[in-house]
Amino acid sequence: MAENGTDCDQRRIGMSKEQHNGNFTDSSMLSERKRREREERLNIVLWKKPLVTLQYFCLETLINLKEWTIKLWRRRGVLACVVLALAVLTALYYIEGAHQQYVRYMEKKFFWCAYWVGLGILSSVGLGTGLHTFLLYLGPHIASVTLAAYECNSVNFPEPPYPDQIICPDEETAEGSISLWAIISKVRLEACMWGAGTARLSGAEPDDEEYQEFEEMLEHAETAQDFASRAKVAVQNLVQKVGFFGILACASIPNPLFDLAGITCGHFLVPFWTFFGATLIGKAVIKMHIQKLFVIITFSKHIVEQMVALIGAIPSIGPSLQKPFQEYLEAQRIKLHHKSDSAVPQGENWLSWIFEKLVIVMVCYFILSIINSMAQSYAKRLQQKMYSEEKTK
Repeated sequence: MAENGTDCDQRRIGMSKEQHNGNFTDSSMLSERKRREREERLNIVLWKKPLVTLQYFCLETLINLKEWTIKLWRRRGVLACVVLALAVLTALYYIEGAHQQYVRYMEKKFFWCAYWVGLGILSSVGLGTGLHTFLLYLGPHIASVTLAAYECNSVNFPEPPYPDQIICPDEETAEGSISLWAIISKVRLEACMWGAGTARLSGAEPDDEEYQEFEEMLEHAETAQDFASRAKVAVQNLVQKVGFFGILACASIPNPLFDLAGITCGHFLVPFWTFFGATLIGKAVIKMHIQKLFVIITFSKHIVEQMVALIGAIPSIGPSLQKPFQEYLEAQRIKLHHKSDSAVPQGENWLSWIFEKLVIVMVCYFILSIINSMAQSYAKRLQQKMYSEEKTK
């Protein structure tokens, strides 16, 4: 850490020297310029400047594609090995033989894991506006498995149709035979894959402007007395002094300050694999078990029954609010026990309707946020290019 601190001081000295060169020698003028540029970038959104935003988005997309192509070309040896491995796997997939049962099993597991890793990645992109896939997908999946486990007294759901559809097994099981650990084990794979996906993009290195904002934030936070500022300083001190286990603690506990821990690691030149390893263990193992345990306990049978009863106890509107919850739970029980579709309450439950529309709205907002953030990234490129040209004059 001492070496990291020395390198950090050198970086800080280098940045201060750059600020004193060129036309903008006054640091206050430089700060004012950066503030104006930041405001200009934030105004580049679809609902304010649609044509400019779409143009910048397309240009930023082309630049990213070019950068990724260059990176792949530099690693063409690895790419050739991957292509060769895919060719071998494709041949094994189409050649008939006794191995096909294992191929089908691995195919099913691979796509299942890739689905949840992809959702995890989606929740971590978008510069803080990522798609909240835990609330929209993983949380409801864990809740469905929990409700089904208590109703069926088992987690041995027939495959297929599980995981596409959950139905109770044919064999009878004793009432109350299901355990909390059995439910945790049933959803462990998808939960850990989702957590690994959230850790995938956590190691992106901030640029010099973000480092400068980080230093200014720390200077302000050290003198401030409010809880948020003290929490930021505590996170910075934890990561700086404890290292791997400090990062692990920040990644393991659900908190909005983990991005600050990432910037701190970049600021103090923490090795990438140290940061990524601690983040992966924290998010994919520890944090996911905390979140999973919370959802399972919340949707356990007696808790759900108590919640529905409390809704019915609300004066005046309680019974009308309680009815759709009861209908939804009854419909799920009927589906779990292979009952005829005619027994399912007719008409779409408004809870399902609201959730479907919520998913659509959040996905649309996520797409808009990606377009806006990429357009703003291109605007930042233009501003940095203009500033560099002015310094060389």
